[in-house]
Amino acid sequence: MVNALEQHKTGQASSSEPAPTAASVARLSCVRNIGIVAHIDAGKTTTTERMIFYTGLIHRLGEVDDGTTTTDWMVQERERGITITSAAITCSWRDHQVNIIDTPGHVDFTIEVERSLRVLDGAIGVFCGVGGVQPQSETVWRQADRYRVPRLAYINKLDRVGANFDRVVGEIRRRLGSHAVCLQRPVGREDGFRGILDLVNLKLVTFDEASKGQNMLVSDIPSELAVEAEKGRAELVEQVAELDEDVLQAYLGGGDVAADVLRGGIRRATLASKMVPVLCGSSLRNKGVQPLLDAVVDFLPSPLDIGATKGVHPKTGEALTRPVDEASPLSALAFKVATDPYVGRLVFVRVYSGQIRKGQNVFNPRLRKRARVPGLVRLQADSRTEVETLLAGEIGAVTGLKDLTTGDTLCAENTPIELMRIPFPEPVIFMAVEPKSRADRDKLETALAAMSAEDPTCVIRRDPETGQTIMSGMGELHLEILKDRMVREHNVEANSGRPMVAYYETVTSRGESRHTFDRDIGGKRQMATVALSVEPRARSSGNSIEIEARDEQIPQQFHDSVQAGIQDAIMTGVLARYPLTDVRVLVHDGQFDLDLSTDVAFKTAALMAFREAVMAGQPEFLEPLMALEIITPTESMGDVMGDLNGRRGRVKDIEARGEMQIIRARAPLAELFGYATAIRSLSRGRASYTLEPEAFDVVPRAVRETLMSR
Repeated sequence: MVNALEQHKTGQASSSEPAPTAASVARLSCVRNIGIVAHIDAGKTTTTERMIFYTGLIHRLGEVDDGTTTTDWMVQERERGITITSAAITCSWRDHQVNIIDTPGHVDFTIEVERSLRVLDGAIGVFCGVGGVQPQSETVWRQADRYRVPRLAYINKLDRVGANFDRVVGEIRRRLGSHAVCLQRPVGREDGFRGILDLVNLKLVTFDEASKGQNMLVSDIPSELAVEAEKGRAELVEQVAELDEDVLQAYLGGGDVAADVLRGGIRRATLASKMVPVLCGSSLRNKGVQPLLDAVVDFLPSPLDIGATKGVHPKTGEALTRPVDEASPLSALAFKVATDPYVGRLVFVRVYSGQIRKGQNVFNPRLRKRARVPGLVRLQADSRTEVETLLAGEIGAVTGLKDLTTGDTLCAENTPIELMRIPFPEPVIFMAVEPKSRADRDKLETALAAMSAEDPTCVIRRDPETGQTIMSGMGELHLEILKDRMVREHNVEANSGRPMVAYYETVTSRGESRHTFDRDIGGKRQMATVALSVEPRARSSGNSIEIEARDEQIPQQFHDSVQAGIQDAIMTGVLARYPLTDVRVLVHDGQFDLDLSTDVAFKTAALMAFREAVMAGQPEFLEPLMALEIITPTESMGDVMGDLNGRRGRVKDIEARGEMQIIRARAPLAELFGYATAIRSLSRGRASYTLEPEAFDVVPRAVRETLMSR
């Protein structure tokens, strides 16, 4: 294992902070915070269920199809057999505390993966032995790349017809750009899959079916598998030797590389993200999960291996670090908000340094407020265990803090730090909702506020012209689940419109405007002038508002009003009431009168100046484009391609996989409503598809004219 204490002494922690104590190092070196990520139906939840079963946390295996798994605890999850919300659970393996977060695989709930990866130290990417690297696999892999999370790859479902271990390894290398290195090889194919070759220890591992795989049988490799094992072991040693100096020296020294030396090299290369160890199994058939747990302990990082966390001073913006130690000042990140029927509002937190104690005062840099921690819990899916303290490196939840939102930092007030927030994708679909009766109006507003606080991709706004409440989300399933939760969890009966595409507006060039608001309101004259410019930003970078006007032009006391006016204009749009995005706003001049200028005047002047500047900046509509992967029989390919062209689709590549063809394309979401029915008809029910948001792009002229005429 990497000497974590020495690592901190050599500069990962700030020089002004003390190094972690020996007791802290001993505890933290035995902690693993990991996530299970994959495409939908690759077997994440089944794998998680087996992991907590073999660690002794549960004594009866649940199944996804039966709705009895531990981590799929929501009613909607059990009915649909999918994971909707990430669930945290803590178990123990080989005297190590393993904190696991099982994340959703459906693209509509990708925010759950995003915020989980933000706070995790390592991850297991689960791949279907038949499907290989699927679209959502690529998405979660890119998310993990963004946060530099070391990973293992686990190729699951090797007992299924069409499973091919080597093909999936090749796809991981080619499509994900990862240096996948096989630590195991499967023994037997499809329904003949019976065990694994452990290439590190050169052993055959099989699993006793009568005990549901609890009895793992390790034996010498039989002669019929010896050639394959020796070849796999030689390739493994060569690949690791290229990445690790110690293994290279042992390799050049002649003879075999000892298993413990090889494990050390694999660990160092994995922590440095130079390689991705590949393991295999069939979780549903109880094969391969215990070696996967061993790999979590042996190769994935502890909090100490990740090193000191980084942030900035809330006031000065100065870069700061906090060493991973409970004696350091507190720094923790709130990464999820949930509502529990028994304890109320739960805020999931990852403690990076210091500790949170029940009754302790903590500081929120975003709000510049101090708050007292009413309670703390340790998480076991939908069950909670009250605790007095959460230490550095741990994941738990705070109860009773109403003002905390996703991405907030908790820290010590006398040594404040603000950690990196979590980015949220833009919604791509929306629908109008309204209460069925006047009595439900207040309940609906409360329910929508609670759901948007829990899920940042559930965006609620009111249309200023129609007065309708608009609920936006990441897909049709997302909106369906939100509507279902309104009824079941919040007891709100509501009517809803049909889902519609969430278009946005933007500017394509620079525009400027200067607007003076000068009007009598309620018998009193009010006046203000705001001058600003707008210009386009990169796609998906969001909006930015900067006020550079001097105090004699726009006094500091009116800055919030100017910001509010611009924000209102952004939300209401200028072309057809769609929100603006990817716009930079620079307020560079203004004028005020000591007696006549008011907040209302500056807010209105800013709003009107912004709208005029946008119109001068050649505004356009943006529509969501979806990455589409279609698996179709060869004989249906012509019909599928013709239909795709008619939907403004653009084919990126085509790959043959046995008797099936895989078409990867990009198409506008607006053209894909009802696509499931269409593709079934075109292929006699044999084709399938997956899609996920990929980008926003300017709409064609014909679509622009349609939107303008609405």
